Amino acid sequence: MKLYDDLMYRGLIKDVAGEDLEKKLNGESFSFYWGTDPTADSLHIGHYSSLVTAKRLANYGHHPILLVGGATGLIGDPRPTSEREIISFDTVQRNIEGITKQVSQMFDGKAEVVNNYDWMKDMDLITFLREVGKYINVNYMLDKDIIRRRLETGITFAEFTYTLMQGYDFLHLMEEKNVTMQVEGSDQWGNITTGIDLISKKTGKNVYGFTMPLILDASGKKFGKSEGNALWLDKEKTSSYELYQYLINSDDSKVEEYLKVFTFLSKEEIEDIMKNHVKNPENRLAQKTLAKEIITDLHGSLEYSKAVNISEALFSGDIKKLSLSEIEEGFKGVPNFEFEACSLIDLLVNNKIASSKREAREFLNAGSITINGEKVNDESMIIDKNLAIESKVVVIRKGKKKYYLGIIKHD
Repeated sequence: MKLYDDLMYRGLIKDVAGEDLEKKLNGESFSFYWGTDPTADSLHIGHYSSLVTAKRLANYGHHPILLVGGATGLIGDPRPTSEREIISFDTVQRNIEGITKQVSQMFDGKAEVVNNYDWMKDMDLITFLREVGKYINVNYMLDKDIIRRRLETGITFAEFTYTLMQGYDFLHLMEEKNVTMQVEGSDQWGNITTGIDLISKKTGKNVYGFTMPLILDASGKKFGKSEGNALWLDKEKTSSYELYQYLINSDDSKVEEYLKVFTFLSKEEIEDIMKNHVKNPENRLAQKTLAKEIITDLHGSLEYSKAVNISEALFSGDIKKLSLSEIEEGFKGVPNFEFEACSLIDLLVNNKIASSKREAREFLNAGSITINGEKVNDESMIIDKNLAIESKVVVIRKGKKKYYLGIIKHD
């Protein structure tokens, strides 16, 4: 399948600028860029859809340049409802280091990473106004959707000029690296067209751009930290197990779209997966395939295997087969406490798993308490390091879903 047809099949082309995008994508190799501002020290799954698209273009022989906005990140693009908080120079630099490392790993070191601070830092205001501001009409900027939506509540001059800075990025990369296409999420359409317009007016050259639809979850929210549902690409921030749990619980109404957008599976492979998934949806074949493809691409096959192992152990209740590190990953965010060796009933009461000894006995008699996956009912049972996993932790479950992590105090 040719590149343009593949992108269309996956629903990855929304807005288009430039004549005959199909011929451009399917033709000779060219350089393109995708950019993001370093607002955090990790990218998230919302960025991942764009990065996967960039990898598709690279796989077809086009040269990817990934821009990290060290300059634009110090200003902040206009949000739909309010102005972004200014972040410090040191924070931006730390974030750039984290993002650059992630991008390099994803592209196996084959992607060129640039920072717009490198060409913006020495440009004075007068030069910027002469080289950029002179060519873009204010009425044209007011017509940008993101700016128009902020006019009623107010928009600062810094935010207002953000689109000029990003437009200049496109111009600079075209002149210095022969970049002829910008690829972004659909929320960046206004900034793409600013760059194309600036290039046309200053050089008379025609360049290209296209946007991808923003990927939404089942509730209609986009993936991003401002929405409170960020899945970070850094496994120290979102573990492979957490990512696995999210992906295997993807809604059936969205999973085929996610397979098209987030994986490199072929059209035939996706169709076959969905055919089998529809026959037995309870097996969640499509969701499991999605999780395997994404986690393996991001973190490798060992991380994927570990995520599956944790998930299966927790589902079966076979907690003892997990290592200490797997328990820490699988029970991240679970209430935890430190304790010294004591009886089971004291463990339950002292750590507020039960409100009283009477309630603790009721839980035990009903078979509602498990230790490391095994039901227990002997209130005088001693809970100590001999019972703990790797002599360090015990996993207590009350009822079907309420977990606690007890950490043995050591002298």
